[in-house]
Amino acid sequence: MSEPAHQALSDTSPLRERIETALRTVFDPEIPVNIYDLGLVYGIEAGDDGAVAITMTLTAPNCPAAGALPGEVEDRVQAVEGVTDVRVSLVWDPPWDRSRLSEAARLQLGLM
Repeated sequence: MSEPAHQALSDTSPLRERIETALRTVFDPEIPVNIYDLGLVYGIEAGDDGAVAITMTLTAPNCPAAGALPGEVEDRVQAVEGVTDVRVSLVWDPPWDRSRLSEAARLQLGLM
């Protein structure tokens, strides 16, 4: 049995908006900004069956949250209406850097 095909959700997709809202409730334990605005989420894809694939990274490979954060992301996205399954992939390439911060995160961190 093959895995369902996933496709990137458009920026205006209602499911994507609900997933982004859920991701904004997950915070990096060392930086007081949510992981979505930090730019730690590299991709959100979904199948027609509601199965979601999240590709994300951490601020550093030795981040103490490496063990817990992907599971928290999975739990929060699994609770989103319309999501039937979640798979979180943790990647290190490309490495995260400050250029991935949203404008809101830059303001919150005083980097503007």
